[in-house]
Amino acid sequence: MTFLYKPLGLLIGILSGMIATAAFERVWRLASGGQQKPDATDPNSTWTEIALAAALQGAIFAGVKAITNRAGAKGYEKATGTWPA
Repeated sequence: MTFLYKPLGLLIGILSGMIATAAFERVWRLASGGQQKPDATDPNSTWTEIALAAALQGAIFAGVKAITNRAGAKGYEKATGTWPA
């Protein structure tokens, strides 16, 4: 029965990426006073801006992924009575 979780897990992964991207962009704009995130290849972006943006983006993506994966597994368990392997 856990083979049914694979397509659901793929869908959850895509959804979590979309949620994390939107969350990061909103958090960055709030933290930076409305500026777009720095581009690593932009000569006007500083090392500090790039490093902070990358660290924040990584933390948000990891958190959203963990939360959505856990919610998906719990939902699957509730629907089928088994935990996905």
